[in-house]
Amino acid sequence: MHPGTTVRQDCIEKNGLSVTDAARILGVDRQTLSNLLNARSGISPEMAVRLEKAFGTSAREWLLRQLDFELAEVMRRANKIKVEPFRVPTTESGENE
Repeated sequence: MHPGTTVRQDCIEKNGLSVTDAARILGVDRQTLSNLLNARSGISPEMAVRLEKAFGTSAREWLLRQLDFELAEVMRRANKIKVEPFRVPTTESGENE
């Protein structure tokens, strides 16, 4: 789940706030918050600090949620990422130089 969904549920809806009110509380413009809530942007370190200051959940927790989301997105297409495993070259005698 995109972390913007969690922000919507746990910070905005839980506290009966409008997006406009939440944006004002966070000190960002409404469009910035809307982009996050609608999964068009992620939680930046600065936004994580703003969320921590406003709603109490640690900035680290917000960033971990963002990282987990991004990693899950990449892992869904990991089989399409073509990279050859690195192998340490060996000498003819079988020893590394």
